[in-house]
Amino acid sequence: MSVYVAPLKDMRFVLNELAGLDELSKLPGYQDATPDTANAILQEASKFATEVLDPLNYSGDQEGSKWRDGAVTTPTGFKAAYQLYCEGGWSALSLDPEWGGQGLPKLLSTPVSEMMTSANMSFSLCPMLTQGAIEAMLLSGSEQLKKVFLPRMFDGRWTGTMNLTEPQAGSDLALVRTKAVPASDPTLGDHYRISGQKIFITFGEHDLTENIVHLVLARTPDAPEGVKGISLFIVPKFLVQADGSLGARNQATCASIEHKLGIHASPTAVMVFENAIGYLLGEENKGLSYMFIMMNAARFAVGLEGVSIAERAFQRALAYAKDRVQGRDLLGGAKAVPIIRHPDVRRMLMLMKSQTEAMRALAYVVSAAVDFSSRTEKTEERQRLQAFVDLMIPVVKGWSTETGIEVASLGVQVHGGMGFIEETGAAQHLRDARITTIYEGTTGIQANDLVGRKIAREGGVTVKEWLAVLRKIDLDLAISGNSDIQAIRSRLAAGAQAVSVCVDFILATAGKDPNAAFAGAVPFLKLMGIVAGGWQMARAALVAEKKIASNDADQLFYAAKITTARFFSDHVLSQAPGLAATVVSGAAAVMALTEDQFLSA
Repeated sequence: MSVYVAPLKDMRFVLNELAGLDELSKLPGYQDATPDTANAILQEASKFATEVLDPLNYSGDQEGSKWRDGAVTTPTGFKAAYQLYCEGGWSALSLDPEWGGQGLPKLLSTPVSEMMTSANMSFSLCPMLTQGAIEAMLLSGSEQLKKVFLPRMFDGRWTGTMNLTEPQAGSDLALVRTKAVPASDPTLGDHYRISGQKIFITFGEHDLTENIVHLVLARTPDAPEGVKGISLFIVPKFLVQADGSLGARNQATCASIEHKLGIHASPTAVMVFENAIGYLLGEENKGLSYMFIMMNAARFAVGLEGVSIAERAFQRALAYAKDRVQGRDLLGGAKAVPIIRHPDVRRMLMLMKSQTEAMRALAYVVSAAVDFSSRTEKTEERQRLQAFVDLMIPVVKGWSTETGIEVASLGVQVHGGMGFIEETGAAQHLRDARITTIYEGTTGIQANDLVGRKIAREGGVTVKEWLAVLRKIDLDLAISGNSDIQAIRSRLAAGAQAVSVCVDFILATAGKDPNAAFAGAVPFLKLMGIVAGGWQMARAALVAEKKIASNDADQLFYAAKITTARFFSDHVLSQAPGLAATVVSGAAAVMALTEDQFLSA
């Protein structure tokens, strides 16, 4: 098996040349986020990912987490690895210094998260969910609740979960039945008694930490029907005493864990709450808005999982293609050659490489926009940046995860028959990747959000502003004398036009014929993804051209940037007009059959 090696050169390139780390470090509170600091952090994260997490990935998949009598044991080595993770300060990299965080920008924590996930996706899910719970508490928790829970979650001593889904309530949270009854006690003070069942709870039970802090959606007795009647509660596994020490075990138990296609080392729990003690987070009946804070953070993180699994699958496939000797070179020769010399294998590797780089660049740029929006003092600029982030979050989540599956599947294909054999590790990446398009909102949900909330509801204002940015970069591309960049320019212009046509169609159709507008939502999301990825690849090519012209030392790297961008344009971005045709003209057949006509018998 190949060993994971963090793509530090490409990460630094994106941070410095595309995401604007230097400009970000000039903003209040981010002065420590210099390129030198970033390099040091990336080096240490790379070392941790390669030396600690990567060796546990395959063994953790084979062993899996185990449930017995309500307790869950994680695979061998995971508990020790988690302790090292906390000791290294990785749990609080970009969190608020007021509660023990390091206060670094999200842009720096993003490549760190990518590395951890590439090395061991199952392991990375535990801190990912904790980060989401922290975000919700920071925004809506009382000072008392923050003092009790946040310091211990910041340093990793306690982890957090999201308890949304119930057997009858998946994406439709209006169907949530879990109850929260007000109660009071001289010792516990005002609290609620939580009763109900939640499913699909990632790291809902485990042996990594002494306490688990569940964030649970539930209804109070007088709550209105539907999503307007949902509240959010903190339900700790162990109650916390006045001095901060742990008290009695709460009535929040793990009834079982799921047997899954992938991420075997990550326990997915069925949680049962039986008059469990909980504390209201924020105001009653506003739980869904608080939970969306967690979900938005989680959706970006899951999009990054698509990038991460694609990078890992690419590295494994590349190592195999260089090592596997099979077939003769088409240009002649009697001896068999490594399969990387065959055009179709090279095509698959280039699809893996180019799409991974495009996804990484887009994710990092969106991450930087989050940071810029949080630090800018100009209200209008902050709103503009936040609108861009809101537009791109479903794209990062939906497009990156769908593409991550495609790249992982190509990784199996590069291995040939050996890819279907578990021992090579290629199959694990595909199995692990498959969940990413489902949890934290399926691709269809992301696409509906993109079309309905982010475009139709606001009249296309933000997406049209982004299209104006694409027209501006077209002017920069136009002055290049490089034939590859001119080819990139042509494809990107066609892609931008395809998006524009679809936006006009959505705005004209969503109100009067929603079935027609939403039937093409997923193809439109893919279109947005490949055009946004093409935008970043075009920017990368322009930077590389300037670096080559200035005789930068790393000529081969920059030449490869231009070639990779050209490949992405010819093989991926070229799909844009066809996707636009599907969005605009393909709706009629989607809804045309009656339900009975789906059966051919």
